[in-house]
Amino acid sequence: MAHFAVVTPAFYSHFNAMSALAVELIDRGHRVSFLHRPDAAQWVADERIGFHAVGLDTHPPGSVQAALRRAANPGGPLGLRRVIEDMADSTAMLCRELPAALDTLGIDAILADQMEAAGGLVAEALRIPFVSVACALPVNREPGVPLPVMPFEYGQSERHLKMAEGSTRVYDWMMSPHRRAIALQARLLGLGERDNLQHCLSPLAQISQTTSAFDFPRRALPAHFHHVGPLRFTKRAASARDRDYFLPEIASDRPFVFTSLGSMQGARFGLFRRIVRACRALDVQLLVAHCGGLDAHQEQVLRGEGATWVCAFARQEAVLARADAVVSHAGVNTVMDAIAARTPMLALPIAFDHPGAAARVVHAGIGLRMSPRFARASAIRRQVRRLLDEPGFRQRLEPLAANLAQAGGTPRAADIVEAALHLRRTPDSVACLG
Repeated sequence: MAHFAVVTPAFYSHFNAMSALAVELIDRGHRVSFLHRPDAAQWVADERIGFHAVGLDTHPPGSVQAALRRAANPGGPLGLRRVIEDMADSTAMLCRELPAALDTLGIDAILADQMEAAGGLVAEALRIPFVSVACALPVNREPGVPLPVMPFEYGQSERHLKMAEGSTRVYDWMMSPHRRAIALQARLLGLGERDNLQHCLSPLAQISQTTSAFDFPRRALPAHFHHVGPLRFTKRAASARDRDYFLPEIASDRPFVFTSLGSMQGARFGLFRRIVRACRALDVQLLVAHCGGLDAHQEQVLRGEGATWVCAFARQEAVLARADAVVSHAGVNTVMDAIAARTPMLALPIAFDHPGAAARVVHAGIGLRMSPRFARASAIRRQVRRLLDEPGFRQRLEPLAANLAQAGGTPRAADIVEAALHLRRTPDSVACLG
């Protein structure tokens, strides 16, 4: 039996994906423990998963919510700078705290989220084997491929290549506080020079929630990079997790549209109102899932303006299986679930890797993209109408859905982890390091 440590950013969606992989490994006889600041424990999705709090002195309870509020709505350049400084601060804290915690727990291997440099840095410094997991779009860089945070289309023309190169330079300049933190911690840990997330990836195995058919064409991914598709819980584990999630009774005589802006952007009441008004004009059934971002009064306003149902959380995979279209922020989890369900998308990218995911949706021809800031209800209505009326979107979804179905998901991810770390199964089904 191996004891895995999970090092991931303090975001619900990342904890959820990593928890699905953790449960799969636990079912195979391993132990798994998450390590982060104390109030991140709320997102550990199964009682069998361990949690070890670190950084209590510098990151007490309440610090996660404060950071999430800044990340969800940074405002202008100064606010964005603070979000980047939060990332740098979290990496520095984890690099300080993890070595002692890993020793206390007797950790054998690390599952390191690509978006948190500390996992790879500390693992390399302590010579602990580790696997990198891309819960968001992969950070792996190569010439001509726009970074995940960039909204640009893919192309190999001189113009496209210059755009990708120039935007990368701008991004690296903006991320200088984070890059300096990575460089400093690498020096303190006795490692060589490095200053971005790509420098902190595993040489053994890299796992991505995306699929090869969805991503931009790639030519330089390492041989140990694996597209496995979404990391989701097994049906048994999901039944308890989703018990209180909403699933509406959908009539068959009118189209059904689902909208969600994810776990961090669900407080955007104004954007939800525009989506509701657009769908009211289309005479469709509309489910709004705000992930707890709206209060009861705001829910009532949306119902009064035409939303058929409004809830905090919906059973997303089941809802998308019935939906004729989805309007979302283009978070990777929602996009991959929509591909699996063959549901055309209207992407309203807000932050993080949403612009890159939206660009890939358009590149694949499986949806449309609009600015969440400037799109009026009438314009949203026209785009949703296209998704409902034009069969090409669903037709182009078919090969992507087939590719996703073959990707392997959580079980394949666990297979890759065990193979990369030379784990073998003993006759009594207990795994050990070998």
